[in-house]
Amino acid sequence: MKRIVLMCAAGASTSMLVQRMQAAAKKDGLDCSIEAHPVSQAADFTDADVILLGPQVRFELEAVKQQVSCPVETIDMMAYGTMNGEKVLQQARQLMGE
Repeated sequence: MKRIVLMCAAGASTSMLVQRMQAAAKKDGLDCSIEAHPVSQAADFTDADVILLGPQVRFELEAVKQQVSCPVETIDMMAYGTMNGEKVLQQARQLMGE
């Protein structure tokens, strides 16, 4: 099972996006865990397969990369703004090499 972690300032603004990504994953038959957390907890997610940062915390990108060994990227701003769970899931899958 793949573990996808979304991070934002407090972990709250990404909750709706997580739900939409979960629906897209279910539709695609992808076995994964998708969750949202504050970027301040990045060091707790060293076992994640990919970490995606909300655009509002993109300035934390290098700091998060130094704390984990998985791919870390900022969520596409347009996909985030429109809460396009399918597109963000696609971004995560691409970073995981799927």
